[in-house]
Amino acid sequence: MSQRTIAIVAGTRPEIIKLAPVYRTLRMSDDMDVRWIHTGQHADMAWDMLRCFGIVPDAQLHRTGTTLEEFSTGCRTQLDVLRSREAWDACVVQGDTESAFVGALSSFYGRVPVVHVEAGLRTRDLERPFPEEGIRQMISRIAALHLAPTERARQALLAEGVEPQRIRVTGNTVVDAQLWVCSLYGIRRQQGPDRGHILVTAHRREHWGRDMEETFHAVADIAAAYPATHVLFPVHLNPAVQKPAREILGRLPNVSLVAPLDYLGMQRALANARLLLTDSGGLQEEAPTFHVPTLVLRRETERPEAVEAGCAELVGPGRADIVAATRRLMDDPDAAAAMRDVANPFGDGHAAERVLQAMQELLGLQRARPQLQVLRGVGAGAVAARHQPHGRA
Repeated sequence: MSQRTIAIVAGTRPEIIKLAPVYRTLRMSDDMDVRWIHTGQHADMAWDMLRCFGIVPDAQLHRTGTTLEEFSTGCRTQLDVLRSREAWDACVVQGDTESAFVGALSSFYGRVPVVHVEAGLRTRDLERPFPEEGIRQMISRIAALHLAPTERARQALLAEGVEPQRIRVTGNTVVDAQLWVCSLYGIRRQQGPDRGHILVTAHRREHWGRDMEETFHAVADIAAAYPATHVLFPVHLNPAVQKPAREILGRLPNVSLVAPLDYLGMQRALANARLLLTDSGGLQEEAPTFHVPTLVLRRETERPEAVEAGCAELVGPGRADIVAATRRLMDDPDAAAAMRDVANPFGDGHAAERVLQAMQELLGLQRARPQLQVLRGVGAGAVAARHQPHGRA
């Protein structure tokens, strides 16, 4: 049997993190010729991430234009040419980026089966987050195989009419990536859980303006209330974030405004955090691995499994709410301990292996061998409860 050509199309930092375990695992199959297509959507951050995981792209596209629309047009043209020349048998995309959407759309027009990793995340509000919510819904309409990270994501796809046989619950590959790099680079907590810094990230475009200023004033209030606690804030490079962050927080002695951290730097910062305040989607998935209580600075989340499991709390971007929730966790050891004492609800570190099995079935390559347990239950908690990926932090 000849090898099947599998294209992995990615171009942003989060995609690389979550697809690196898939890439490594698919390459173990003798039946698959796996090609990494780098779209160039993110520049230096993407290359740093590729080097971190030891990935050398098989094809590098040229980024065109400065806007997302211009990037999308140029990326689609180049992907169409590459797809026709290489005759892909399947295309793997992840999440809800423009690279994922363009990769899926080009493949769909070429009648190439689209495999969507991290399928089924929903807020049901096309404005929050924008444009991600629209992108992931559109990919779901044309995907041949939906790899849902949790049972909740599977239920969302079923509610939209996706055929059950096209869905597999795999867990989230972000946990696979974390466990691999933590083992390789020796990343672990260096001090007790009631010590360490408060880690802050905030960048979402729907919060630019007044909401973001409210959030930063809340961080200032917290820093003032706990002067002995270090607040670490890697600040997004966008001026809409940089300007208010420096105006509101720049002179506070226990607040460090630093450049965005690379993946290893963020994992180290997360491992040693006492508390996480974030509007990031990926960090909501990563924090439970290190048992870090998380306050989500958003009004909604497409990752409610962490809230349901008890390791995260949805507080929104408002100043008073953020301060009150932080004070409760800083002043009440039992409340903080309850949030720490939860296994990661997003996976058990074997998601990429389940992706391989599902793709072998899709392409008619399935061999007779034991199947990994299919994740079931709310937030895949049934498996996660039995396997704490990194132990108590």
